[in-house]
Amino acid sequence: MWIMTFGGRTAVDRKRHWEQVYTKKSAHETSWYQAVPTPSLQMIQHAADGAARSLIDVGGGASLLVDLLLERGFFDLTVLDISGRALEQARLRLGPRADRIDWIEADVTEFVPGRSWEIWHDRAAFHFLTDPADRARYIDVLRRALVVGGQAIIAAFAPDGPQRCSGLEIVRYSAQTLASELGSVFVLEEKRAEVHLTPAGKEQRFGFYRFRKTG
Repeated sequence: MWIMTFGGRTAVDRKRHWEQVYTKKSAHETSWYQAVPTPSLQMIQHAADGAARSLIDVGGGASLLVDLLLERGFFDLTVLDISGRALEQARLRLGPRADRIDWIEADVTEFVPGRSWEIWHDRAAFHFLTDPADRARYIDVLRRALVVGGQAIIAAFAPDGPQRCSGLEIVRYSAQTLASELGSVFVLEEKRAEVHLTPAGKEQRFGFYRFRKTG
């Protein structure tokens, strides 16, 4: 299923940037490419606790994560990304299996969820939100989209990680600063440091954080 939504001027500016990125590059040429996104898979398994939970991958774009989740028995999967070109790359790669995924082309800060999920995964979107108002809108969407007791897995550049990515400024997070940003509704369950090696051989330091949404 394919759903398309559009936001305001800021969302349009972001969309233009990411459409250009995926026009010039295929997924495996981007700095964030992972053939096997091990930290995400491990945290998702911890969050799922042995069951094939419903999951939305925010900023999932052309990531291979959804392919591997299908192989692991997940069947209620949604990928949301601002770039239609990124989503199309993923759909073409998956072939007939793409019909088993819900694809949403939207800026997450403008997204109006029509349902809820048990797991929210984001390795790509939150740390690009440098405007506090955009972060507040993101967190509002997260609260509405995640069931009570559901878990949010958010990866972000670590305090000693890069200050820019894809030509854009980012916000770096520790477990404490991210928890403060999300608010008391979210309780930290797990954290881990990760050094990502880009296709160009450069090291990027990330933090992966898993939160549970309380009542």
